[in-house]
Amino acid sequence: MDVTLKQVNIQLGDFHNMVICGEYTGIFYDDAHIRDGVRENGTVMEFVRFKEYGEELGTRVVVGWGGTKGNSYNNMIKFQGDHEKMVQDEINNLLMNYQVPTTGTLREKYPILYPVEYLETEKANKFIDIIMEGFDKWNTGIDDYINWLTKGYTSDAKSYGLNGEERNMKTYVDAMKALVSEKKIIKLYFDNILIRDNWAAIHYRYRSIMIESGEKDVGDRMQFLKFKEEEDNNYKIEATWIK
Repeated sequence: MDVTLKQVNIQLGDFHNMVICGEYTGIFYDDAHIRDGVRENGTVMEFVRFKEYGEELGTRVVVGWGGTKGNSYNNMIKFQGDHEKMVQDEINNLLMNYQVPTTGTLREKYPILYPVEYLETEKANKFIDIIMEGFDKWNTGIDDYINWLTKGYTSDAKSYGLNGEERNMKTYVDAMKALVSEKKIIKLYFDNILIRDNWAAIHYRYRSIMIESGEKDVGDRMQFLKFKEEEDNNYKIEATWIK
């Protein structure tokens, strides 16, 4: 193992948000990796499932998801044993061959692997409809997605990219146009959609194909979205962060 915690000092910072829904929690926090005196600041998103084990053991984490592809992912896979690598390969093969259903409602087309109950069901359903519609418009094509943005996002919405860069809607649209010129990304299904107050935390799977080389890849993304209520009890996305 060429990476150990003795070689890398990992410091966890402040929380940006926690969205707790049933047994699941989505968390978004700062971190820093320090190696040879060089500090690299970043942010992390994780999804965690808790379980109650009674008075003696209390509430404990059953399983957690983190390290979407990036520096954290590249570091953590070096700790995988043979069994973990086998499980990872099985998941990757599933995603590589997964086919999005062509019929049915959007909730059937893009299933949620770990559904939960929501405190405010009516509001949650509105948020889910917006999230699902954006998912579908992306898969339909970049032009349809861009046209949908005025319906799904406020005009002054902010989008924060993988490296934390802040983008207004024009900058975001330009970034998405550049992205799809390099690769085709197909959004597949959700692990989680957690909703509380005006926030949603989502975890989803995707498959990508490089335009020039045809090289395929699979992975997952985690995202926090803040919604704003507008007139007639309608909502739009006013800010989003992705990892």
